[in-house]
Order: sequence, then C-alpha cells, then structure tokens
Amino acid sequence: MDLAKLVKPYRISDGKSFRLRDVDPDDTRGLEIDAQEAKASLKKGVEQLSKLQEMLYAQDRWAVLVIFQAMDAAGKDSAIKHVMSGVNPQGCEVFSFKQPTKQDLDHDFLWRCLARLPERGRIGIFNRSYYEETLVVRVHPELLARQQLPDSLVGKDIWQQRFEDINAAERYLARNGIAVCKFFLHVSKKEQKKRFIERLDDPDKNWKFSPDDVSERQHWKDYMRAYEAMIRATATASAPWHVVPADHKWFTRLVVAASIVDKLESLNLAYPKVAPDARKGLKAARQALENE
Repeated sequence: MDLAKLVKPYRISDGKSFRLRDVDPDDTRGLEIDAQEAKASLKKGVEQLSKLQEMLYAQDRWAVLVIFQAMDAAGKDSAIKHVMSGVNPQGCEVFSFKQPTKQDLDHDFLWRCLARLPERGRIGIFNRSYYEETLVVRVHPELLARQQLPDSLVGKDIWQQRFEDINAAERYLARNGIAVCKFFLHVSKKEQKKRFIERLDDPDKNWKFSPDDVSERQHWKDYMRAYEAMIRATATASAPWHVVPADHKWFTRLVVAASIVDKLESLNLAYPKVAPDARKGLKAARQALENE
C-alpha cells in the first residue's frame, strides 16, 4: 500500500472553504484490507518514521511538533502509541494537557504549551494543546471567567483574536525550524457511544471513563461548530490541519503515520557529512583499533 496517497485528501492548508460535514468519519478511501494487512502497512510506515527520526536527531537542525485534537474516545492515545512505537524514546516527548492548573491560569493561554516545545532534533507530541482554548473554553464560556482576564479584553472577538495569536505563534515556530503537524481525529457520535460502552463493559478500561464524558455529548453540535471554526481559521500552509476519519482505528493510524512521514520527508533530512580532515582521524582511529 502506498501510504503517501492517504495524506493529501485529509490535509487542509487553507481552511477558508472547509466544511466538517465534507469529511465522513467512517471513510477508509475504499480500502478493503484485513487486520493483518493493516498491521503490515502500519509497520512499514513506522519503519519509515524511525529512519527519518534518526536523521532528524543526527542532523539537529529541525524540530517537529505534532498536535492531536479530538473528542473523547476518538483514538488519540492509541494513535500515538501505535504510530510512535518504533521511534527512539531519546528523540521524542509526549505531553498531555488536561485541565489548567492555577499556575497555568495565571499565565497567557499559550504559555503552558509553548513551555514544552521540542528541542532541535526531536519530535514533540501534544495530546491536546492550546487549541483547547478555542474549543472547550468556547463551548463552556464559564471557563473563560477563571482566566481572570481584564473585562475590556473579553469581547465578542476573543475567539478570532485567539486564532490570530495562534497563527502568529505557529508562523514564528515555522520560521525558527519547528515544523508543525496538526491532527483532528474526526469520530462520529455513534462510534464514540460504542467506545464508551466498551469502556464501561471492560473492567480494565473503566479508568478511562468519566461521567463528564456523557454530559459533554450533550454539547456535540457546539463542539463540531467549534472544531470547524478552528480549522477554518488556523489551517495554513506552514501549519496545516489533517482532518482524519476516526471511526476505524486502523485507518486513522495509517493516515497519521503517513502524514508524519510526509512532514519529515519535506524537511530534506540527511545525516551530517564528516569533513575530509575528520575522515582522516576516523581512518586513523580504525587503524588503531585493528592494531590493538
């Protein structure tokens, strides 16, 4: 399977005309493969990713920031687990952003995420991110009050202003060698319900479930509008969104793997070349080892 063909249909580089309803959460691009074929294809993608990550680390010029946003049970954790399974842990960090702490709330809304940006040569993964400030906070405006912003700064334009700030921040990252790769895992309400019931029925998965998960379903339409607005406003050439159908986890993982590989390949990575003088030193070192 050519994984590269899975990337383009779901990559949004200009969100002005984007409509969430145009992406079917059940879509698999017509692929009809069994579990073994899906596993083999993902393994191929993971192997490509591993080789590229090694070059990223060795070259030490670029960093890559991967952002995941989704409704609960869309498969963010499992996508990270399976797609990044072959990456050297020394070159990858994962941060999960949950409810902000008091310290977080005493800073600007980008602070806690930008403080955890990846170093050059590394891949940083954000499981949720500063985009929550245009999603859950928008759906639940009472959360905005906890941020103690001056009244004069909280108006009807605040969401558009936050989109502008995010675009400026991501443009800044791109100009400083941090390539941004963003995913919205688009799960259907029906599939989310199915996965919630599976968590409730399996004692080993009960810990993943919260009663709040059910109450949030009552705001489904509000969330879908918020996600659409987010993608329309912040999908750019330097930081595109990948809107990935998420009703089939095997397909989601393939698209995510292919998209990250595509991003890394676009950076023209290569192992550092050793200068001629240094090569002489390497040759002498080899000779010394052989003569021991």
